[in-house]
Amino acid sequence: MSVGELFMTSGQPLLSSTDPLSAPIPHPPQRISSLGCLCPNASFSSSIFDETQSNSSDVKDDDYIVSVADTGLCEESIESSASTATSTDFHSADSQLFQQFPLECPPRERKRLVSWGGAMELPHNFSAFEISRAPSRVQDKLSKAQRSRHKSMQFEDNLSQEENPRLIYINDPRKTNDKYEFMGNEIRTSKYTFINFLPKNLFIQFHRVAYLYFLAIAALNQLPPLAVFGRTVSLFPLLFVLCVTAIKDGYEDWRRHRSDRKENNRESLVLQSGKFRLQKWKKIQAGEVVKFCADETIPCDVVLLGTSDPSGVAYIQTMNLDGESNLKTRYARQETTSMVFEGGTISGLIRCEQPNRNIYEFTANMEFKGHRFSLNQSNIILRGCQLKNTEWVVGVVVYAGQETKAMLNSAMSPAKRSRLESYMNRETLWLSIFLFIMCLVVALGMGLWLRRHKDQLDTLPYYRKSYFENGRFGRPYKFYGIPMETFFSFLSSIIVFQIMIPISLYITMELVRLGQSYFMIGDKHMYDSGTESRFQCRSLNINEDLGQIRYVFSDKTGTLTENKMEFQRASVYGKNYASSVPMADTLQDNNVAVASPTTFGHRGRWKLKSEIVIDSELMELLHKDLAGDERIAAHEFFLTLAACNTVIPILTQSPTSRCMDGELHQDVEAIDYQGESPDEQALVGAASAYGYTLFERTSGHIVIDVNGEKLRFDVLGLHEFDSVRKRMSVVIRFPDNSVKVLVKGADTSMFNILEEDTKRGDHIRHATQTHLNEYSSEGLRTLVVAGRDLTDEELEEWQCMYEDASTSLTDRSIKLRQTAALIECNLRLLGATGIEDKLQEGVPEAIESLRQAGIKVWVLTGDKQETAISIGLSCKLLTADMQQIIINGNSEDACRNLLSDARAKYGVKSANCRNWDLKWKKNAESDYLEIPCDSKLSNVPQWHAGKEEGTMSSPLALIIDGNSLVYILEKDLESELFDLATSCRVVLCCRVAPLQKAGIVDLIKCRTDDMTLAIGDGANDVSMIQMADVGVGICGQEGRQAVMASDFAMGQFQFLKRLLLVHGHWNYQRVGYLVLYNFYRNAVFVLMLFWYILCTAFSTTSALTDWSSVFYSVIYTSVPTIVVGILDKDLSHKTLLQYPKLYGAGHRQESYNMYLFWITMMDTLWQSLVLFYIPLFTYRESTIDIWSMGSLWTIAVVILVNMHLAMDIQRWVLFTHLAIWGSIIITYACMVVLDSIPIFPNYRTIHHLAKSPTYWLSIFLIIVLALLPRFIFKVIHQTFWPSDIQLAREAEILRKQPNDFGLKPDQGSS
Repeated sequence: MSVGELFMTSGQPLLSSTDPLSAPIPHPPQRISSLGCLCPNASFSSSIFDETQSNSSDVKDDDYIVSVADTGLCEESIESSASTATSTDFHSADSQLFQQFPLECPPRERKRLVSWGGAMELPHNFSAFEISRAPSRVQDKLSKAQRSRHKSMQFEDNLSQEENPRLIYINDPRKTNDKYEFMGNEIRTSKYTFINFLPKNLFIQFHRVAYLYFLAIAALNQLPPLAVFGRTVSLFPLLFVLCVTAIKDGYEDWRRHRSDRKENNRESLVLQSGKFRLQKWKKIQAGEVVKFCADETIPCDVVLLGTSDPSGVAYIQTMNLDGESNLKTRYARQETTSMVFEGGTISGLIRCEQPNRNIYEFTANMEFKGHRFSLNQSNIILRGCQLKNTEWVVGVVVYAGQETKAMLNSAMSPAKRSRLESYMNRETLWLSIFLFIMCLVVALGMGLWLRRHKDQLDTLPYYRKSYFENGRFGRPYKFYGIPMETFFSFLSSIIVFQIMIPISLYITMELVRLGQSYFMIGDKHMYDSGTESRFQCRSLNINEDLGQIRYVFSDKTGTLTENKMEFQRASVYGKNYASSVPMADTLQDNNVAVASPTTFGHRGRWKLKSEIVIDSELMELLHKDLAGDERIAAHEFFLTLAACNTVIPILTQSPTSRCMDGELHQDVEAIDYQGESPDEQALVGAASAYGYTLFERTSGHIVIDVNGEKLRFDVLGLHEFDSVRKRMSVVIRFPDNSVKVLVKGADTSMFNILEEDTKRGDHIRHATQTHLNEYSSEGLRTLVVAGRDLTDEELEEWQCMYEDASTSLTDRSIKLRQTAALIECNLRLLGATGIEDKLQEGVPEAIESLRQAGIKVWVLTGDKQETAISIGLSCKLLTADMQQIIINGNSEDACRNLLSDARAKYGVKSANCRNWDLKWKKNAESDYLEIPCDSKLSNVPQWHAGKEEGTMSSPLALIIDGNSLVYILEKDLESELFDLATSCRVVLCCRVAPLQKAGIVDLIKCRTDDMTLAIGDGANDVSMIQMADVGVGICGQEGRQAVMASDFAMGQFQFLKRLLLVHGHWNYQRVGYLVLYNFYRNAVFVLMLFWYILCTAFSTTSALTDWSSVFYSVIYTSVPTIVVGILDKDLSHKTLLQYPKLYGAGHRQESYNMYLFWITMMDTLWQSLVLFYIPLFTYRESTIDIWSMGSLWTIAVVILVNMHLAMDIQRWVLFTHLAIWGSIIITYACMVVLDSIPIFPNYRTIHHLAKSPTYWLSIFLIIVLALLPRFIFKVIHQTFWPSDIQLAREAEILRKQPNDFGLKPDQGSS
């Protein structure tokens, strides 16, 4: 029996092999009732669902996610005469259209692209509700209902009941916007205008409380009784910081303005007076008819009216919108398509929903020539999309400018704040208390001093009633009385001691983080050559948090794995087939050994882009001249793989000519499949390798090359995959007019809809289930394939329900699911598939290093439990010595019992106990004994909660499914889950929805102080990434949604090891020291002034000039801090990677903690006393003036703080030397310049002081005595209580220096 005889009667001719499109189209079925439920030649509808669609029709369970897209694709029946136009008619219509609109698109070379207008594609793994509401969810910390409720969330978009639908009059923009309520198409992404820049920028900057503090200080200094510094000088620090930030913000906004101007001035074709004319984007209005040519970018949201394809199909790329590079199909209604081709007047009315953020849903009605029909997402092209493989499209603008869905979704991800910065605020509060105490001491001292000398006030300078000049009294003093003078003294002290709160620290931290990001971006070890992507720093606020991560929450597919699917195994009719023969090219000669040469002669046409591995036994079965059940099942199995998908085949003529069996084949065509997921592409590619090549898809049919015979199948309807049904089905009419439903889906959803009446069927089912378990244990992604014939009665009933559901404006997704359930039952099992998603390079090593660093890695995936466990073993997440606790509950009580049993069995205590928390943290840093990564699942001990087995002392691994999490996160079982999960070394969550991923992250954030990091590559990971303290996006196969929502982005998971262990450690150590050093630097200066004021009758006078006080933080000591904060390294990257346990320094907060703060303050107190009193005692018998003493103190404090910094520098490089010693030289230069200005009171003081040996001796004594206690403390501490960092550093030094022990120097350390 030939292949054609399997699928068609003798009276139904096959398509011509030379011209498949010229074959006669099968007659449409009789109209069913007056409703006209279906016309097979019209564009068919796809089912759309209210749960976010997965990438894959093979149930890419990673993408098992809750959605709210409630859009369908519908097509009303049209007259057969309109749908059966010949190619000649299409050509003439096309010519007529271009005669009416003479401005043509430039000719372009086009690939031969098979068209298909029926599919409605939703993006991978992501719901519109996710993108529009995720930031608010993060801010609201994801309430329990949001985090755990796994149910559909529908938009009620019944336009007939909507109070205020948007009315779009086609080709009549004036009537459309007669009330001027619609926006134009001009967009603005900038924050400021020339007028509002200054007030708006200042308003934003003064959200920092510290800036308000310094503004108040500057305002106080303007009052005459409190003018300690010059009024202009007091404003300088604040103005400097404000100006630097304003310049940065202004430059960034200027770049946005430039980008907006360029975008708004681009041009497109707009229909004006019957002709298409070029018009700038910013002038396009809602209601106008526009035309776009191939490769053009769409400037607004447009409902399609017609395309260059007679069936109304257009292909678009949505990379600018959601990052996905795969082609999507959009189509125009047949009613309007015919009008465009006929060149008639285009008019009508569209009633659509008001502008919203939901980019995956569009609900509208169109009134056209007295008929009303529905529009949905597949009829609209959004702003930012690009037209591909389509010569031109014509459409009407429905949303323009800021009202387009792309612009409404341009919100930034929520701002995150560094943990160390929040700790810094705590220390800032302590400094404020110190400041208040010092000011109070000065004020009380002033009050007591005035009270003690109240009888002498008339004779004391500055207090007597009037000036005494030239022997007589002059103008009076402004003496306000003792209470007011005391109060003014308090306020004046605040002005003098203001830099106790370091304003320069804020801008210093910003510059340091910017420098750190520069070096992270330039790290060649984090460059991914495969995707040609560098590391990205998308947030500059949390660099140091990378050094304190305790939990890593990772997606699996595309993050741990490559998301590049390879077809590996197949179970057909109960028999297992494993791939054995590689086929990079279907023309390979070794295939001839499988079947006769004539069988394979036809395949010279098709050349697959990717390598496919085939099984010779299965190939032989497919080419047997038999009609047995096994062969028929195999044929239907591969037909389902080729037909049940949304893949678009793209054919390109190849110049290759091959000689096979003496025949020359020159018509080789390379075929490439563009699919919504790698899974679908792998399945269709596998079907092609076995002789079932899908090479054409149009609006109502597909054409499959079955072993050389081209068969046309009419597609009557498609029910796409959704996470409720977890399967996908297609209804097709075979050439013999029989109708079948072909289904593929997850095993959990497929086995309960199979027929159960034959003994043979039970055997096949049992064998297939065994094969599925085997595939899952090998880490393969599995699918079950089934199908059945539809009777005329079933087809009629389904068609009517399908038509009704497809055109419904309310509850469309529910009705489509009900319609699918009508035919997805009593299926005949055909087989199952196993697809391999390989681990990314370096994943096992990265996870092992993170674990040794004391970081817990949790995997949150939508895959099957068995698949997830297998991947966990292969990537060393799970080990053979671990005891697995599996929680699979179907009710609240079941979950509660399972959790309680597990806690009791392993003695898990409450995490609220402080002792347990401390013990757990120590355990997290303990050694880990791992096994080779090739351990098998069967070797792993498992314990299912509820079963009595012997207690094991091995480490624990918790494995829990999404269904259990529904009850646990919603039913107040979170504390029990938390206690159990935190006592386990590994947690693996299977079949979880995106909101559940975010809920798990929130569970840890709310109940611990540990830092969390979430890493993922898909849009279904956005909620998790935004919820975690640090979000990392992978530039993978699933678009850039995760990258756009992340704080950092990189090409591969293995780079996370270097990001945390190297850059995270460096950044935390640098910024921690930077903050402490800034506190010290400013405090030592303020305390020196404080001691001086105590010796000058609490008068708040200063020995230092105003400019010296200002320049101290801004010029004299700022540069060394920034350079050290960017370049200093306590250890080389090789050492940090070799010894991951060194990362524990961040967990223990060794670089910044309260202990270090108080030690630093005590050291500061000592240094300030030495700094003040040594010059005082040195010059106590001299006649030196106060300004000379001020110059000495200024130079001494600058040298002191720089020497203090030099003592702590770990890595000296050229820039460090320039910064430290250059800072001292610059200070001397500034002092010389300031002392050379005659109007200043310190005129030429430095010139006289520098000549005296006493001056230099004083500076030397200050440096030595001030730093001596610190030096002794460091020597003792590092000798008797060395830290891990210190030991590793000493080992580095020994490796670098050749010694008597024969150690080789490490030339590579940096």
